[in-house]
Parts: sequence; C-alpha cells; structure tokens
Amino acid sequence: MMKIGEVLNWASGTLSEANILESDIESEIMLQKELNLSRTDLHLNFNKVISFDVECLKRKIMMRANHIPLAYILKEIQFMDFGLSVDERAMIPRQETEILVESVMSRVNSAPTILDIGTGCGNIAISLAKYVPHSRIYATDISNEALELARKNARQNEIPEHRISFLAGDLFEPLKELDFSGRSRLCKRKIDIIVSNPPYIPSGEIENLQREVHFEPRIALDGGFDGLEFYRRTISESPLYLKNGGYLFLEIGFNQAEEVRTLISKNRNFEESEVIKDYSGIDRVVRARVKTD
Repeated sequence: MMKIGEVLNWASGTLSEANILESDIESEIMLQKELNLSRTDLHLNFNKVISFDVECLKRKIMMRANHIPLAYILKEIQFMDFGLSVDERAMIPRQETEILVESVMSRVNSAPTILDIGTGCGNIAISLAKYVPHSRIYATDISNEALELARKNARQNEIPEHRISFLAGDLFEPLKELDFSGRSRLCKRKIDIIVSNPPYIPSGEIENLQREVHFEPRIALDGGFDGLEFYRRTISESPLYLKNGGYLFLEIGFNQAEEVRTLISKNRNFEESEVIKDYSGIDRVVRARVKTD
C-alpha cells in the first residue's frame, strides 16, 4: 500500500516525463476519480496510506503517458455544467463550443425548431434541450456510432425522447425523409435555427496536430483541403430549410472568420452576418441571418 502523496508524485512524474503539460493537475484528477474524493480532501489526506486498486490507476496513468486523451480515459467530461459520456466514437467537446451554444440561446424564440448538424456526442443538442425548455431539436450525424453515444447522453441527462430526434446521414440528407422538403421557399415547415460545429481543420494539417487529437475520429476533424468544405455545403443548403429571418450559427477555426463570412456574403439568401468572439477575444462563431420577405 502507498500514501496518497506517493501515488501522486509517481503519477505526476510519469506524465511529466511523457511531456504531458498539466501533469500535476491531471494526476490529481485521475486520483480524485479513483478515490471519489474532492481536491481538498485529497490534499488533506496527503500522508494517508490508501487501500485501493493502485494497478488500475497505474494503467490509466500509462494510457495518458501514451497521449490518449484524458477524457477518453475517464470516459466522461463536463460541458455547460452537466456531464457527458465520451469515448472514441465521437470528438471530445471543447469548452470553446459553449460560446456557440450561448450564442444560439441568445437568439431563440419561445419554442424554436433547431437543427444541430454533426452532433457527435450530442453536447450541443442536449445543451439546447436542457436550457431552451420548449425547443424541438433535430440532430444529425453521418456516424451511427456517434449517434449511439449521443442517445446515451440524452438518456443520462433525462432528456425526453420527443425533444431530440437523432438522425443518421450526411448534413441535411436525413431531413429529406421528413416534412422538411427544403426545396421550396414556400414550404410551411421550416427551421428557426441551424447550428453546427463542423470539421474545419485542413486535411494537410491534421498530421501536425498534437498527438492526443489523433485518437479522435478523423471524420470529425477533416474539413477538406482548405478546412472550408463543410462551410460551403452548409451555407449553400441551409437557406432551403431555414425560415425567413432564421439564423445559421457556425463554430469556426482560427483565422477562418473572414473566409466564412465571404462565403455567406456570396449567398444572396442571407442579409447579414456577424462574428462572435470567445472569452479570450478569439473569433469563435459566425452568425448569419436569412432574408425576411
């Protein structure tokens, strides 16, 4: 048996040698999880001898030393103040995406119909279902495995099945089987808001990303040769499904704001666009509005 302090020192040293930047913090997080202790209790019992499955913790530390993302090891993450299950079936939600959700929430009406394209683990759709009580949400993804995870997360967060429809298919393809024909501007059934955090990394840059990212599904990262493939497609098709005056919200990558706004400006169905910054002052979201008649 070992003392808590001894376990922490070993874990932190192992991760530091593996060039994990926040080795001390991540070691604490993993030990807190194993012992079901708060950070304060962990340090108050620093010299306490503990009896638990040290080998299990060591295996997890070695996984992290091999740069498997911490969220995949813990199988969970916090997003918008609630918990989500995460694994290799979907990309790990980033805190920056909370700006996207908050931006949508600032423009909702009393009972909006919302489409979440590329829902992944369901973090955006579930957030909107929780915090926009009367919303009706459709969430699409090309990956059936990701949708299985999203449905699990919706159940875990007690979202009624009628609030979110999880649909398999590429971008708008699943809507063609519903009443959202989209092919006529006169179609009575339309969407108030379309939101997406699409793949936006240029294909040629993916190999140069940090090692952790390579454990995530490439399909959720690869935005084509210039990173704009999914923006082009979404901007082109979204006016067919949005109501007059409806909004399109897109999360963007670094230095993509002006390129995405240019794509929007070339589409005559939009009357305005705006860039929303995150809390660090970085361009994070582009919001566009469909023309009103």
